[in-house]
Amino acid sequence: MADAGEVLTLQRAAYATEAQLYGDPFLPPLVQSLEELRDELTSSDGLVGVASGRIVASVRWVVDSDVVRIGRLIVAPDQQRQGWGTRLLNLAEREAGARTAELFTGHLSEGNIRLYQREGYVESRRERINDDLEFVYLTKPLR
Repeated sequence: MADAGEVLTLQRAAYATEAQLYGDPFLPPLVQSLEELRDELTSSDGLVGVASGRIVASVRWVVDSDVVRIGRLIVAPDQQRQGWGTRLLNLAEREAGARTAELFTGHLSEGNIRLYQREGYVESRRERINDDLEFVYLTKPLR
């Protein structure tokens, strides 16, 4: 993907606030290399949101059987709360053509959880990653 470098820059900017929230500057999205991101982009589908010629939002997903696993829904800090996340999430759900959507976020990421619940996602399980982090998995029937 020609825009991989710009997506990586966006990803790091978007996850900087998550790193502060969890007190962990080594979150996987922050330490992912450009080569790793390129590999990920070739093995998944994705969309970007562009404003004034700049990528300001991005989402990636893979379809496994009839479940779309949505990941790395990111929005530039200066573009948050303007509907980018909702638009890209809805587009990813439609593009995937799956019966069910699943995604996860950290337990302290209350804004993310509110967004997903507002869009019809329901918490399905939690997974403890370490003493400071628990993933909250949410699912949504699509059709």
